[in-house]
Amino acid sequence: MKIVWIAILFLLLVLPSVSHAADIYKWVDKDGTANFTDDLSKVPSEYRDQIQIEKTRDVEKTQTPSPTPASVQKTEEEKRDAHGRGEEYWRETVRPWKKQLKQAQEDYNNTNIKIDDTHESLRGRYLSKTQINFRRIDVENLMQERGTYEAKIKEANEMLAKIAKEAEEAKADPAWLE
Repeated sequence: MKIVWIAILFLLLVLPSVSHAADIYKWVDKDGTANFTDDLSKVPSEYRDQIQIEKTRDVEKTQTPSPTPASVQKTEEEKRDAHGRGEEYWRETVRPWKKQLKQAQEDYNNTNIKIDDTHESLRGRYLSKTQINFRRIDVENLMQERGTYEAKIKEANEMLAKIAKEAEEAKADPAWLE
């Protein structure tokens, strides 16, 4: 009788561990950090629409077959960096800074054209001191405006460099930043 109880106890302890399965919920927060939990109630409500559910099974490891070309291609499509962030995260992080850089460069060039046009309007003309002062004020205002665009260009370039460094540290594919 004692052997039967030991056998039952053994089976109760061993069998559940062989076929244990769980859902793991994954989400990426506003800082780009990948978070994991097995309890859906622990996922913040603002991230529930982006949850990825992964089913896991604790089973003895079996030898896995070598990957076929189709499965290799699939893993290439699902590349992630060291923090679990993919191509879409990096492209969305870079996009607003590239947009700001492009817009600031266009505005900077347009302001330079306006400054040149204002200087050109002064050449070869006889203007009163008042007219010259107004044009001088116009040029000063345009130069201040140009300074604003220079600052935006500098900020965008610095942020793009910072993001590139962060991507390098996270071992993200550099092509994701292009």
